[in-house]
Amino acid sequence: MAQTQSGNGFKLDVPQPKGVVGKEEALRMEEEALAKLQREKRHTLSVSTPSSYSKPSKPATTTPQPSPSLSKPDKDLIVFPETKKQAEQNKFKDIDVDKLTIEELEKLLLDENFSVNSKVTRPSSLLGFNLSASYPGGHACGSSLFPSSHWTSVLPAPSSSSVSTPTHQPSPLFPSAPFPKPGSFQNGFTPPFMGLPPQQPSFMTLPAIQPAAALVFPQPTVDPEMAKLFDKIASTSEYLKNGRSASADPDSSQVDAVSLAPNPPSQQPSVMESSHISRFDWLDLDPLTKPKAENEDVSLTPGGAAQTEPGVSAGDPWDAVLETEGNNSSSSPPLDGNFSQTVRSQQRRASTGVPVTRSHSLNIPGTLSQHKENNQVSLRSKFPHDDMTTNPGFVLSPVISQRDGGGASSYSVKVSIEISDSQQPVTFTCDVSSPVELLISQTLCWVHDDLDKVDFSSYLLKVCGREEVLQNKHSLGSHDYVQNCRKWENEITLQLLSHSTMRRDLARSAEDDNSPIDLEKHLSHMERPFRENVTRYEDWEMFRLKDKSLMHQPAIYFCIQSNQYKAVDRVVQSVRNLCCALDEVETQAITDAVKRLRHSVNLPRTHSPKLGSTSPGQSSNTGPSSVEESLALLTKGVYDLAKLYLRSFCPPSTSTNSPPVAQCGDEGQSVEGTSCKEASGTTDHIQFTLFALHGIPSNWVINYIFEKYFLMCSLTHNGKNLFKPVHSKRVGTYKSFFYHIKWDELIIFPMAVAVLPLESILSLTLFGVLNQNASSSPDSNKQRKAPELLGKVDFPESAVDVLYVGPKEKPNPEPHTLEELDPDLKRKLEKICSRASNFGLKRSDHQLLWDHRLHCRRDHPSSLPKVLASAPSWDWASMAHIHSLLHHWPALPLVTALELLDSKFADTEVRSVAVSWIEESSDDELADYLPQLVQAIKFECHLKNALVMFLLSRAQGNIIIAHHLYWLLKDAMQDPAWWWRYEQVMGSLLCLCGSKLRAELEKQTNLVTLLGIVAERVRQAGGSTRQVALQEGLENVQNLFQRNRCRLPLSPSLVAKELNMKACSFFSSNAVPLKLALVNADPLGEEINVMFKVGEDLRQDMLALQMIRIMDRIWLQEGLDLRMVHFKCVSTGKDRGMVELVPFSDTLRKIQVEYGVTGSFKDKPLAEWLRKYNPAEDEYEKASENFIYSCAGCCVATYVLGICDRHNDNIMLRSTGHMFHIDFGKFLGHAQMFGSFKRDRAPFVLTSDMAYVINGGERPTSRFQLFVDLCCQAYNLIRKNSGLFLNLLSLMTSSGLPELTGSQDLKYVFDALQPHNTDAEATIFFTRLIESSLGSIATKFNFFIHNLAQLRFSGLPTNDEPILSFSPKTYTMKQEGCIVHASIFSFQKRYSPDKHYTYVVRILRDGQTEPQFVFRTFDEFQELHNKLTILFPLWKLPCFPNKMVLGRTHIKEVAAKRKLELSSYVHNLMKCSTEVTQCDLIYTFFHPIARDEKTEGLEATPRAPEPPPSPTGRVEGEMKLSISYRNSNLFIMVMHIKELVAEDGTEPNPYVKTYLLPDPHKTSKRKTKITRKTRNPTFNEMLVYSGYSKETLGLRELQLSVLSAESLRENYFLGGIRLRLKDFDLNKETVKWYKLTTVPYF
Repeated sequence: MAQTQSGNGFKLDVPQPKGVVGKEEALRMEEEALAKLQREKRHTLSVSTPSSYSKPSKPATTTPQPSPSLSKPDKDLIVFPETKKQAEQNKFKDIDVDKLTIEELEKLLLDENFSVNSKVTRPSSLLGFNLSASYPGGHACGSSLFPSSHWTSVLPAPSSSSVSTPTHQPSPLFPSAPFPKPGSFQNGFTPPFMGLPPQQPSFMTLPAIQPAAALVFPQPTVDPEMAKLFDKIASTSEYLKNGRSASADPDSSQVDAVSLAPNPPSQQPSVMESSHISRFDWLDLDPLTKPKAENEDVSLTPGGAAQTEPGVSAGDPWDAVLETEGNNSSSSPPLDGNFSQTVRSQQRRASTGVPVTRSHSLNIPGTLSQHKENNQVSLRSKFPHDDMTTNPGFVLSPVISQRDGGGASSYSVKVSIEISDSQQPVTFTCDVSSPVELLISQTLCWVHDDLDKVDFSSYLLKVCGREEVLQNKHSLGSHDYVQNCRKWENEITLQLLSHSTMRRDLARSAEDDNSPIDLEKHLSHMERPFRENVTRYEDWEMFRLKDKSLMHQPAIYFCIQSNQYKAVDRVVQSVRNLCCALDEVETQAITDAVKRLRHSVNLPRTHSPKLGSTSPGQSSNTGPSSVEESLALLTKGVYDLAKLYLRSFCPPSTSTNSPPVAQCGDEGQSVEGTSCKEASGTTDHIQFTLFALHGIPSNWVINYIFEKYFLMCSLTHNGKNLFKPVHSKRVGTYKSFFYHIKWDELIIFPMAVAVLPLESILSLTLFGVLNQNASSSPDSNKQRKAPELLGKVDFPESAVDVLYVGPKEKPNPEPHTLEELDPDLKRKLEKICSRASNFGLKRSDHQLLWDHRLHCRRDHPSSLPKVLASAPSWDWASMAHIHSLLHHWPALPLVTALELLDSKFADTEVRSVAVSWIEESSDDELADYLPQLVQAIKFECHLKNALVMFLLSRAQGNIIIAHHLYWLLKDAMQDPAWWWRYEQVMGSLLCLCGSKLRAELEKQTNLVTLLGIVAERVRQAGGSTRQVALQEGLENVQNLFQRNRCRLPLSPSLVAKELNMKACSFFSSNAVPLKLALVNADPLGEEINVMFKVGEDLRQDMLALQMIRIMDRIWLQEGLDLRMVHFKCVSTGKDRGMVELVPFSDTLRKIQVEYGVTGSFKDKPLAEWLRKYNPAEDEYEKASENFIYSCAGCCVATYVLGICDRHNDNIMLRSTGHMFHIDFGKFLGHAQMFGSFKRDRAPFVLTSDMAYVINGGERPTSRFQLFVDLCCQAYNLIRKNSGLFLNLLSLMTSSGLPELTGSQDLKYVFDALQPHNTDAEATIFFTRLIESSLGSIATKFNFFIHNLAQLRFSGLPTNDEPILSFSPKTYTMKQEGCIVHASIFSFQKRYSPDKHYTYVVRILRDGQTEPQFVFRTFDEFQELHNKLTILFPLWKLPCFPNKMVLGRTHIKEVAAKRKLELSSYVHNLMKCSTEVTQCDLIYTFFHPIARDEKTEGLEATPRAPEPPPSPTGRVEGEMKLSISYRNSNLFIMVMHIKELVAEDGTEPNPYVKTYLLPDPHKTSKRKTKITRKTRNPTFNEMLVYSGYSKETLGLRELQLSVLSAESLRENYFLGGIRLRLKDFDLNKETVKWYKLTTVPYF
């Protein structure tokens, strides 16, 4: 923690006695003051916070001071006490309480003008307490950060203190460190700073410990008439509706929970009138049933209720966040003209103290943006428990919007609906576009005869196997569940339930709405990784106990005289222990006092004290008096440290008792006020003294890692430096009790406060200069190491109240009044506005945007982030233009408004407006962007802000939002720099969500805690002990399920009731994750399979999966279904989390190694694996189609995101043909290194075995052209949304992900998306990437290396895995019947998928008269032999024929030879022992499969090969072209050609040549590259004709000729096209297939 002190010290500001001012003189002074205010034209509120100290010599009773209204500027500035007192005495004079009815009383209370002048204020001596929720005991009159350039406050006041004034040098202040671990620092501080008037040092270094209990001060006298009135008030309906039990608490009357700013603005001895609070808010100010943790700066109504000025906050800030969103309710009386105008335009601009620190609570303005409606009520009242729309108590199935039209809207699906009274489900076929309500009505027709008596709206359709319900107002096909069923071709199974029978396990109740709010109560049950070592209560108790020893100086002194050395050692050791408990902070005062104490008793024992000459109470020049004085100084230094520590580190706790506060001063005794001045008129520079840094790690010193240390002080706004960073001097370490770094240096920023934006941030970054000789040999020529960043330090809280009042907004002209821009300028502006990001924008571009911002508002609404980023300044003078532009800008969509929440937009008004636009999005849209919104909380200047309130309100109304928000906040709480802020939001969420959902989340937390323990034990165990550790650990998890069922962190709709212990296991990878099988709580659902992993950070996987999911949604909304596989992943803590397992899927490595360790070099493994699970031809075609589409999506997604470390163990294939990637530990181009080489050399993974499935064989077909088109189409759709992905990733740069830290990582995505290119150029670009990836040998070699590394085979697969690659199941002799004889009968030639030979095996079984024939290839026989060798390593098996053949393999001669060799092998194999011949492997091999049934017997004849094209010279085939025209250029993109026919029937080498006819000199010739040996080439090449006008082209013809390039003869013609360009609309792109003809070859 950094320690600061004033460089020049402070002087005591002694108040001078003032003369008596008469009433006439006072009125004259008032008139002069008003005139001066008018001249200056400042619409500000005079606010000043006095000091929190009062003199102890006077009784703590004060007379309430007058309270001038802030709502009426023309009211007297000076109110005379006698007039106020008389008014208070007569305020109930005209009210007859006995005759007053309840209705009349309510009407009277609701009268806006009632009790305007009847307010009782808190005693003035109490108004000075700083009520920071983060700094208990903090006061605004701390150490000045500016030893020079002081200026006086607006309303200076004499000081009064209850603390004795010391005469020694004050202890230096130090800022907070957010957690006790040394070296863990953080960033955050928001100036502006301003100087303080000279103050006595005691007020800086001896702040009173702020207690958690409420302040005690005299209550106003309550006469019998007032008592009757209060009794009637308690009977009104409004009180019964809004009241809280705490309002009856005597102490609660002194507490205010409405205002939220932890550092209140400085006040005059007057507070805001009651007109600024809701008429019944005072009945519901504090929901707590116990005293508040902080004393609050309040004024009391006659009923004892607290009121607070907007902008002033106190107490636990989140009580008010949960209860109310603002102090200006709709029922508040209107403000007068001038004041209301000021508040309207600058409501939130008044801020005090330090608006931002990273570990501390924030200044929370009492009012929100003017765009928020004034009628703001509590979050709870917005979502009452009896509202079924916002509190259904069950999960609503997510909805994914898709583009209407096309095949998707007319697609029919089979739906099966379970009905409780029916034994059989109702099954029918319906269109996916049908609304869910229609399905319900159709279903009810089956069970009800009289539909007139049926309320369709009272019924729901629940998803079988999930605790989620379809949304009645949406179409069936828009639900995520239905789309997944269509993807997997599963039956859609639903259950019809009524609202009365539907389980509402997560609904809030009336008790939840009325329960008290206590953040600490809910947070105490959670794991809090950065909980303070010492709490407030523990600190106080520790010092209270030490009081008996340290504070009783005579007893200590007597002990020292008796045994001086041991006693002093014990005292010093106690002090050292106390400092150690307070994060090893040792102030200079303590160091000096310890030295003085040791010296006073002559410790280092050079002299002995004089004994017996004086008594402990007497004074002397030597010995005893010196010891007493030393003990006094030491005791005071310890107490100073404790008070400062409590103020800096320990947030208040409502669950612990704290010591009482010091008594207040007497009546008439004013307290010392803090300095307050309007920022816009302050010319003072920013300066502070940097003293020391404590709590440094001991290894820095012991290992001599760093020679010197220095701090870099930066002043930034919107992520940019406002001034060149200032470096402190480089110093070493010092030690007394502990090691520390001491600078004692004045840091100056020569910038005036007036020019600083409100949200400016001052950050201190610690660097260490590495020891060049440490851990290395001395070498004078070695390269010196750069300083190492060690952490960031919080700056201390400012002791100054900053009053910031923004200027009045400037008027904006209407869009239609703007002049039209020059065409060239307009095109340039359009080009800049259409850019996906600010990457590459020049200063002139920014200037152009800002100069023409009004045109951007009219013509390019989505350019607002670029325009605001181009603002030349955000100082006071610029805010009028910026806010005026912002408030007149058209509303932006969610994806664009997200950018305004980035760190580069710190302005609160900008962020509030962005949130108001995001509020228009649906819950299902919002769920996709929750991680970024949670990260954006870090960039807010106030804890109570529009974003947090928005997230909490959405969580109130949607269980999925609440569930995901809980786990995201829990993960964010692991961040050492931000944990406290997220902890407050988490506590608010738990308070609001209701007891049932809270209990469910607690169960999930307990579940993942137990699983983490089990996974860690299994991971640490070795070999055979892992299974034992797994079983023992899972028994504890099973006990959790025995008590109740539990929802999974992956989704609130996944509910498990127990573990399937037999199916649970672990994976053999390095992290040894657990494979868990959970029994579904819904009997109609399937088993839930998940993986739980420890030791790996899953946040990066979550981010990559989120990006892929958003990509897929973009594709679906554009009508492109790439059949992407989505699985859920959630981080449940540091380096641990849960991942959903996709059923029926295997890794590519597992598939490929079935063909040996070199299986990755073969082309057929994937195709044959798919054919094994899809034996029917139509099934295989469907699986191949799924593979083509999903592979295209994977190629685009992995390239854009830069997914690296791609090997065949993190690419998976489902039996339905869907391919997907897992394990995203490397992304954004951070490739896995193999030595100094990148393992990922190709742009993405596309290998020859994948191309084999895509083409349907070895040769390129039109299916590969479809694959290329899908890739390019998907890529271009993502490019159109480049800004969205750059914004989402930018918001995550502060999340702590090691591979997403700054602009260099975003630059990778920017370059990958090619946002500056056209779609045609991007199509060409991605086609080249496909060619590069497909031709890369490095990918296959990488797969092979991984196969070698993972080469582990421990026998046959488990029961749930096939033992042969071509047979999906295992068969036994008992199932099949004993084989009597087996032999090779013949062989046949096949052509599907490629030419090969298959061998007919004749099998005769026991009890069967007819033989059975099966067809097996030579490779399948070899697989049988390899598995038998593994299964029977000690048995002598027959030798298998050699596979190596010289020359061609698939010829008849080779097949005939192999038939004889295989006959001998099978004959000898069947003569082996019964253990071999009767094993499951043999019977699975000879079991007939689907292909055998199609060719049963010998009547089936092999399919004749397709006849080669006859060399008759005929032309066939088609060519796909894209023709477009722009900027005097004609663009011809040659895309694909299919079904070409060559002269001699061989595979041609096609290329395309073009001319613009007439062209007698052949100057217009263009041609493409040559593709080799294919009848279906893909080119995607652009041929450009420049300098042609449209009129000229209308007279030309485009001729395209396709030729085959031959090396040993002339190139020959394959076909051509001639197109008249006048038939084309050159204003738009034309993409079309054209049939090749025999046009004359030019």
